[in-house]
Amino acid sequence: MTDDFDYQLETLAIRAGQERSQFGEHAEALYLTSSFVADNAAQAAARFTGAEPGFIYSRFTNPTVTLFQDRLAALEGAEAAVATASGMSAILALCMGHLKAGDHILASSGMFGATIQLFSNWLAKFGVTSSFVPPTDPAAWDAAVRPETRLFFLETPSNPLTEIADIAAISAVAHRHGAIMVVDNCFCSPALQRPIALGADLVIHSATKYLDGQGRVLGGAVVGSKALIEPIYLFLRTAGPTLSAFNAWVLVKGLETLGLRMRAHCENALALAQWLETQPAIERVYYPGLPSHPQHELAKRQQSGGGGIVSFEVKGGQEAAWRLVDSVQLLSRTANLGDVKTTITHPYTTTHGRISPEVKAAAGITQGLIRISVGLEHIDDIKRDLARGW
Repeated sequence: MTDDFDYQLETLAIRAGQERSQFGEHAEALYLTSSFVADNAAQAAARFTGAEPGFIYSRFTNPTVTLFQDRLAALEGAEAAVATASGMSAILALCMGHLKAGDHILASSGMFGATIQLFSNWLAKFGVTSSFVPPTDPAAWDAAVRPETRLFFLETPSNPLTEIADIAAISAVAHRHGAIMVVDNCFCSPALQRPIALGADLVIHSATKYLDGQGRVLGGAVVGSKALIEPIYLFLRTAGPTLSAFNAWVLVKGLETLGLRMRAHCENALALAQWLETQPAIERVYYPGLPSHPQHELAKRQQSGGGGIVSFEVKGGQEAAWRLVDSVQLLSRTANLGDVKTTITHPYTTTHGRISPEVKAAAGITQGLIRISVGLEHIDDIKRDLARGW
C-alpha cells in the first residue's frame, strides 16, 4: 500500500502494514524466533543503538508484531502503536512510560474492575494517586483536576453500564490543564469509534476482545503519536510485557474481519436490547443504541454503531441474576467479551468482585446487573436461551 489513496477501514484492516519477504508470500508471515542475526558486529551495534533500523530480539522487535502495530495504528488514524501481552499490560506500560511518583490520574468512575484496582492499589504503592469522576460530566472532570494531574483516563462506553462520555469535551478539559487524554476503546474498536479524531492523545485496546473477535489469544496495545508512544516502547523494551509473535499473527487475522463482525454484533445487540425492554422480569436495559439510553444522542454522534455489549437489571437482585446465569444452555458463562460466541456474566461478583461495595454502588454496579456480550449466533436462539431464566 504505497500509493496516496485514502483507504477505508475495511481495506486497511486487510492490507495495511504488510511487507512481504523475499518469498513473496500472499498471507502475512509468522516470525517465530527469539532473536535476529546481524551481518557483522558493526551492524549489530548500530541496531542496538537505533542508528540503523532492524530487528534485534522479539521482546521488543519482531516483524509480525510490527505488522499488527502498524495495521492497528492505521485503523485508529494514528502515527504509531506499541503492542503488549494483554489489555491490562497496555495500561500498565502506558502508566510506567508517562507517570512518576507524585503524579495524579483522573479517571472515569465507571470502568473495568482491574483498571480501578491497578490505579487505586498498585500504582498508589509507588506514589501515583488517582481520583474517579462521573464519565458523563465534563464539568466534574474540570473541577477535579489537581496541579499534579498528568493523565486523564476515560473508558467509553463504560464497562458494564455502557455510559457514553463526550470524548471531545473531556479532551478539551485535559488539554487545557496540560494533561494527556487516554481513551480505552475496547468496547467499540476503531470500526465504531476513533477517539484520536475526537481529540484523544492515546488509545488503549484489549486486543483480546473485538480485535481478535474469537476468544483465542490475549493481547493489548497503546496507539497514538510517535512522541507519546516512544516512552511506552522504552518501558516495554526493558520490562518485557510483550505480545508474542504468534498472538500478533492471530490478531492480524482477526482485524481482517473487524468491520464485518462489528456491524453484525451491533445488529444482534440492538435486537436483543429492544427485546429485553419488553420483558417483565427486566427492570432496566443499558444499551447506547436504545432511545432510552441517557446518552443515546451522543452515541449516535460519536459512534457509528451501538456496540455489542448489552447490560440489564433483573428484578430480584443477586438471587434472580444468578438464577438467570445458571439457566442458560447456549450462552457461555465467562467474563470475557468481544467474542463471536455470546457470553454472560454477573459483574457484581466477577469483573467488579474485588471492588468495595461502596465503590460498586458509586459506579452503579448492582447485585441484579447482568452483562451480555452479544455474539453472532442467530438472535432468536440467544433470546430463547435467556428466556429460560424467567
